[in-house]
Amino acid sequence: MHTPEIKSILRRSKRIKILLIFITILTIVLLFPKGESLESEITVGSIWIHEDLIASTTFEILKDTKIYEAEKNLALKNVYPIYVRDTALQSKMIDSMAVYIELLRAKYNNPNFVSDNDKLSKAALTILQKLKTPQTNVFGKRVTINELFLNAQSTLEEIYKLGLINGIENKRDSIALRDGNYERVYSKNNFIDVEKLNDYVAFKAKVLVGSKSDLIEVIEEIVHLFSEPNIVFSKALTDEAILNAQSKVVRNIGIVNENERIIAKHDRISHEAKLKIDSYRITKGEERSFLSRLLQNIGKFLHIFLVMLPMMIYIYLFRPKILNDNLSIGLISVVILFISFLTYLVYSISVSSPLEYLILVPVASMLLSIIFDSRVGFYSTIVISLIVGALRGNDYVFAVTNIVAGSLAAYTVRDIKNRAQIYRSFLYILLGYFLSILAFGLERFESVDEILAGFTFAAFNALVSPVLTYGLIVFVEKIFNLTTDLTFLELTDLNRPLLKELAKNAPGTFSHSISMGTLAETTAEAVGANAILARVGAYYHDIGKILNPDSFVENQIDSNSVHENLAPERSKELIKEHVKNGIALAEKHKLPKEVIDFIPMHHGNMVITYFYEKAKELYGEENVKLDEFRYDGPKPNTKETAIVMLADACESTVRSLQEADPQVIENVINNLINSRIEDGQLDEAPLTFNDINKIKESFLNILMGHHHRRIRYPNQEELETKPEE
Repeated sequence: MHTPEIKSILRRSKRIKILLIFITILTIVLLFPKGESLESEITVGSIWIHEDLIASTTFEILKDTKIYEAEKNLALKNVYPIYVRDTALQSKMIDSMAVYIELLRAKYNNPNFVSDNDKLSKAALTILQKLKTPQTNVFGKRVTINELFLNAQSTLEEIYKLGLINGIENKRDSIALRDGNYERVYSKNNFIDVEKLNDYVAFKAKVLVGSKSDLIEVIEEIVHLFSEPNIVFSKALTDEAILNAQSKVVRNIGIVNENERIIAKHDRISHEAKLKIDSYRITKGEERSFLSRLLQNIGKFLHIFLVMLPMMIYIYLFRPKILNDNLSIGLISVVILFISFLTYLVYSISVSSPLEYLILVPVASMLLSIIFDSRVGFYSTIVISLIVGALRGNDYVFAVTNIVAGSLAAYTVRDIKNRAQIYRSFLYILLGYFLSILAFGLERFESVDEILAGFTFAAFNALVSPVLTYGLIVFVEKIFNLTTDLTFLELTDLNRPLLKELAKNAPGTFSHSISMGTLAETTAEAVGANAILARVGAYYHDIGKILNPDSFVENQIDSNSVHENLAPERSKELIKEHVKNGIALAEKHKLPKEVIDFIPMHHGNMVITYFYEKAKELYGEENVKLDEFRYDGPKPNTKETAIVMLADACESTVRSLQEADPQVIENVINNLINSRIEDGQLDEAPLTFNDINKIKESFLNILMGHHHRRIRYPNQEELETKPEE
């Protein structure tokens, strides 16, 4: 089996489809807040409308998460980074310097001295070079090599005694130095930072050599060879101290005894009552047995399944193209999971600001509306909003808010004409959020500050959503091998290379294609098909004629035809070649598959009638096989390809009429469409009889407008007469 066949099977596999849906629902279930689920998300200030809540077990009242996290952060700040003094390193480095100096002195006194120490042989060359000439300090006194070496040794000992530290490892100004079981806090300034090591060594060297830079460099180079931080940061000890400090932060602020009333029916929910209710929910969730938790998760699974069910039914009944493409199902799943995960993250952050308005539901609404259509976008908005509400503890208010804002976002891009249209959705999203926040804020007696805070975050969402949608479209098209209406719109630009070439090489075909574009687009709108795709398909359906334009009558300037001297079977092959050539050109120019389909499908497997009849005249009907004069197909399998097939026949035939009488045009349209139906060309297209009637009506209105009667102007006969030479 070839790779393309495998890919096709995978894209249509029912098992993969079911697996995608199962994984999507299961992942959302895992993102649900832990603990026992209450009827709805409770809000301070609202009324407890349920029966009295009585504690079935004794439980601790947990602190507000924000306060608890703030106390833990304060405990963290009170823990200083812990360092230890590495005495073994200190002794090792001082001893190593002593050995090094002895070897250096031997090399200085005896240039022929050979050392096995590689470090000495490399590093000593520079030092010895500087010691070759007699050196004096600023006071005119000669500095001996022994004095230089002693200065380097004493400096290193003082450095290790004070402590050498790498300050970059930690940004705190103070540290805790642990010595055995004792700890003492020091400022970093009490130690020598590795970044300031040169300054300290130079300061100590100047006591001996003054400002002689070359001698200072000698001492610096020797000291540097044996300078490693001996005040070392201990991540393990620091982490242990942090955990210890945070573990001392008390998690609870009280206790509720078994059978004690937590809150009474019709009581206003205070901050303290909310803490009790939240704590009770968590306790009940933790005390549940494995079976209880399993049943709860099954309930959550069914909950999300029921939320998604209407959308799945809609796709099953009305969007078979999406249903039969696992990549499309996968894309919808990815979008739903992205918003769900974003909800989980926002819900996990403990801040007082209304971060929930940063959950980008409008992005999902616009993205799915542009990629599929506005109805899919609308149903997706409802499903995603309900899931977001569920993940926030069945937050009805937030679910409705997102349904309003997301639906308006989907509405703004329902008939997208250009990429700039995406940015206009900003105002609609903003309006949706503002109205919802204001309505629920007034209903719940929220303060002006709370409402304004919601407005601020919602405004940021409204601003970011169009920008993010615009950026994601190109990414999604490539990853999921999908084509949006925005790409189709770009293909209608008459300056596209293929269309310019068609206009230049086959002007008759180009004119026919442009007329067909208007006809197909208007008709597609009438039957609920993709009008932009129909228009693009009409523009590109005959691009194969670019390579051999003279074989087609619309491009023949005079009455002479290349087919006059050709056998019917050869003419038939020339005609059929424009389909193969068109597909090759389309693939070369990387046109989307949806557009390429129009090239063979606008002919289906119809008979090339003219040359079939000519062959029968020449050879006799019994000697001519009908199937040999058919196009190779396939037949149209979408509304758009079927419309272009019918538009191609009707536009070209009506164009050839001598008298554009309305009744004649209507007869031509009816006969051509009926003949295609009788020939089975529309058997695979999802067109109803009602659609066929609408197509006929649309064709008639447009073609009558194109070919209406015109009055003859005075002296028109003179204009039609060839001028005298």
